[in-house]
Amino acid sequence: MLTKKQYELLMFIDRSLQESGVSPSFDEMKDALDLKSKSGIHRLITGLEERGFIRRLPHRARALEVLKLPENVDEKSTSYAPNVIKGDFGSSPIAANDSAELPLLGKIAAGTPIAAISDPTSFIGVPPDMLGRGERYALEIEGDSMIDAGIHDGDTVIIEKCDNAENGTIVVALVDDDEATLKRIRKKGDTIALEPANKDFETRIFGPDRVQVQGRLVGLIRTYH
Repeated sequence: MLTKKQYELLMFIDRSLQESGVSPSFDEMKDALDLKSKSGIHRLITGLEERGFIRRLPHRARALEVLKLPENVDEKSTSYAPNVIKGDFGSSPIAANDSAELPLLGKIAAGTPIAAISDPTSFIGVPPDMLGRGERYALEIEGDSMIDAGIHDGDTVIIEKCDNAENGTIVVALVDDDEATLKRIRKKGDTIALEPANKDFETRIFGPDRVQVQGRLVGLIRTYH
């Protein structure tokens, strides 16, 4: 069973796809449902996806597909048509010289609130070989706590979602459900160390219940000016 807001969003997405063949933007969905933040839209989309009503087409901006409507919806009144997303949003392999897209979730540095990287409101073009098999997203680096690992302020890192990582892996770590940071992780006994790659920064030690791995570093993009 859908909540009222989930139902409203599903019908709005379906109507937009019928009219234009393109998914509405986060701003359009937020305004249509009279919500104050796009993070609320992200949660509603996740809920609809988990319940099998919609599907996010990978590596494309604004690409949603409606898989089904609630049973109590009159199909004549909605003029629902399956497969409304045209070929350019299809799942065919991406050509070698084509670019793909990953959600850019914001900036990350020690002390950055998790809310700053939880709402995919924009996308970034990446080489197809950076897509991989798992779910990935991009973050912009702010600060120089990882410069000795070749990660500089202003770089864009590609993160593969995961909830565990081997010792020595550079990860996105969520501390105390409030702070996201990019650091090298070390586990020993009942402690977790988050190590910077810069001698001017200190290693931080936490209990295991205070740190959650959100993803691991799998790529980096640097723009030269």
